[in-house]
Amino acid sequence: MTTNPPTGPTTGPTGDNVNDFHDEDYERPADPRDPGDAFLPEMAVYREDLGGMHRERFAGLPVRSLDEGVPRRPDQVAWLVTDETGFGFEDDKDDTALAGELDQLLRRVNPAQVTAIAVTGHGCVNAPRLLAAHARRLTRLRSVFLGFVEPEYWEISWIRHGDITPLLEAYPKLERLEVRGSQGLELRPVTHDHLRVLRFESGGLPGAVVRAVGASTFAALEHLELWLGVERYGGDGTAADLGGILAGAGLPALKRLGLRDSEWQDDVAAAVAAAPVVARLEELSLGMGMLTDRGAEALLSGQPLTHLRVLDLRHHFLGDAMMRRVRDALPGVAVDLEERQPAEDDGWMYVAVAE
Repeated sequence: MTTNPPTGPTTGPTGDNVNDFHDEDYERPADPRDPGDAFLPEMAVYREDLGGMHRERFAGLPVRSLDEGVPRRPDQVAWLVTDETGFGFEDDKDDTALAGELDQLLRRVNPAQVTAIAVTGHGCVNAPRLLAAHARRLTRLRSVFLGFVEPEYWEISWIRHGDITPLLEAYPKLERLEVRGSQGLELRPVTHDHLRVLRFESGGLPGAVVRAVGASTFAALEHLELWLGVERYGGDGTAADLGGILAGAGLPALKRLGLRDSEWQDDVAAAVAAAPVVARLEELSLGMGMLTDRGAEALLSGQPLTHLRVLDLRHHFLGDAMMRRVRDALPGVAVDLEERQPAEDDGWMYVAVAE
């Protein structure tokens, strides 16, 4: 691991050279959809964007640091603050700027006007604890992003976390929590009445975190999205870990479920095919992973999916015949089968986001 941001050509999480951009990359507008309202391709939410367009907004608000000044409406921006500044070595692993930056923010901005915070840095280990300590002052905080850093600065598998449970416990009116990265990530089962969006972007989500989500009660949650990733980068779960989520007992309001980016995507599809939670969904995403004809066959052989508005399978390994079968079986559903990937001669396949 280098102690400086990489310069020159580097390889992105999908294996592409992140410095290989064409003119259209400068002209292509950011996807106007909110990733808390729809399942977006990974390149729309996690990529190097030379114009910075994809990392300038969170929760529908422009992201702004205190260095850019205080706008007339501080409640109409997502405030960018930095947690870990070290690189994980023994002599800098505890380095953080967050305590000072939060103090400065709350001196210059009325705490009651802070509605959204995005935490950047090489990690966010301290953020749940420090934000929880300010809960009595941040009475209108509704949206938090932990790990708001793009791959050209710090790979997703390098972003460090700790136990994020204290954040949910300290903010019972929090409506949105997004987490990027999963190194050291922990979550304990919680009961939360107001969270509407919960997203985990990772190259390997720990099975313990998946089980904790399934054991939690989120009465208002409408959008749940997990990038399950691969074992090499911490994704040590199995389809059995999804049992609580797929039963849906703690997710009575769920409309959109994304179980994405998995190296065992076929097993995920098979589990989803018989899952009670599916009947109440409007949108289902099983994209970004290693979905093959076996997983699609299981999905088509299970419960009806014709009630869905959207079935997202983008980034998959389906054959032509299976793609036709999926479309024919779901004529009234918006099925996304873009980004079909060619399997290597030796059968090697890959997820969209890993390292």
